[in-house]
Amino acid sequence: MVVKTENAVTKFIAQTRELFAGEPDPEKRWESMRPVLLELLSDPQVMESSKNWPDCVPQDGRAENLLFYEDPDYNFVINGLTKAANSRYDGVSQVHDHAHIYTLYGVLDGTEYIERYKRTDDGSDPDVAVIEQSANDFVGPGVVDLVRPWEIHAENNKGVRSVAVIIRSEKQGAFLQGRFDPATNKYWQGYGPRQTPTEMLS
Repeated sequence: MVVKTENAVTKFIAQTRELFAGEPDPEKRWESMRPVLLELLSDPQVMESSKNWPDCVPQDGRAENLLFYEDPDYNFVINGLTKAANSRYDGVSQVHDHAHIYTLYGVLDGTEYIERYKRTDDGSDPDVAVIEQSANDFVGPGVVDLVRPWEIHAENNKGVRSVAVIIRSEKQGAFLQGRFDPATNKYWQGYGPRQTPTEMLS
C-alpha cells in the first residue's frame, strides 16, 4: 500500500476544492481563497523548490506560464511565473486583461510593481481603448492580488528576478484576451500564456 504524505500543495488543492464545492458565489469563493494561497506562499518547501523553476520566456507575442496542476473537476489551475531580471522589455509586461476568468496572483519571491488601469472610453471603436492608470503598487513576497474578469492590469519586475504562484479559474491559452497600449490607445486581442507542465515541488 502506498501512503501519500500531505504537503503544502496537496493541502492547498484539497482546501480549494472544498471552496469550489461549497461556495457557489464566485466573488466570495475567490476572496476566501486569499488566505489559502497565503499559506501556500509561506511554505518553506515551495520557496526552496521555486529556486529551480525555469524562467518563463515570452515567445511570438505570448507569455509563458509553468503549469503545476489542473483540477479534473473544477478546472482551476496552479501556475507559476518566473521572470528573470529585466527579461521582459526592461522588466515591463504588456498591459492586458484575462477575459472572463478569475485570477489570484501571489508573489512568492522578489518584488514587482502591480499596475491597475481603468478604461475611460465607450468601447465603440474595436481597435481603440483609452485607459488610465489607477494604481501602481510596489509589492513583495506574501502579497496576493485578486484580478477579476476583464480587469486591466500589468505586473512588472523591473530589475530583479521575481516569482509568482498564480491560481486561475481555468487554464489560459485557448481563448482570446485583451491587450492594451496606453501610449497609443491601441487595443487588440491575443491568446494567453503558453502552458509548460512542470513539477512544483522538487
